[in-house]
Amino acid sequence: MPTDTRPTTASTIALATTLDARVLRHDPEWGLSTLFFGDGELRVPLVAAPVDSGVRVTIDARDVAVALSRPMDVSITNRLPGSIVAVERLAAPYARVRFDLGTTLLDALVTWESVERLALEPGLHAWAMIKSVAIGNEAVRPSDLPSPRRWPVVRNPDREPR
Repeated sequence: MPTDTRPTTASTIALATTLDARVLRHDPEWGLSTLFFGDGELRVPLVAAPVDSGVRVTIDARDVAVALSRPMDVSITNRLPGSIVAVERLAAPYARVRFDLGTTLLDALVTWESVERLALEPGLHAWAMIKSVAIGNEAVRPSDLPSPRRWPVVRNPDREPR
């Protein structure tokens, strides 16, 4: 059986997170759109989808960085708090760090050195950081999402109608 002797690179490790989001607003003066998903907001390059429409976003793990404290004074716009739920050593020098953001699992691709230097381990609270420019137009696609659920009307027999 032939073996693959090519060196492992970040591009040969295909880890990505796909999530459904809704277009919240467009900011043409900045060339950015804001997308809302279950665990927060993402700022991405302007998308060609109307406000309140659904989109599906793919985030490559190699575009996700890890911070142990709340990132301040950095150019990275998308900073999401979460907990690390898994750290998996892959082919050298790569490791997968899986974040639980609440309802979303997000993968980050980092080096073994970063895992050791930051002492990354399950249970650690950390921040996932994603550059807006890393989420290009090819990463955001239209998607049919369910409409937001209407609040149920509760009839109270002890209350008079208005």
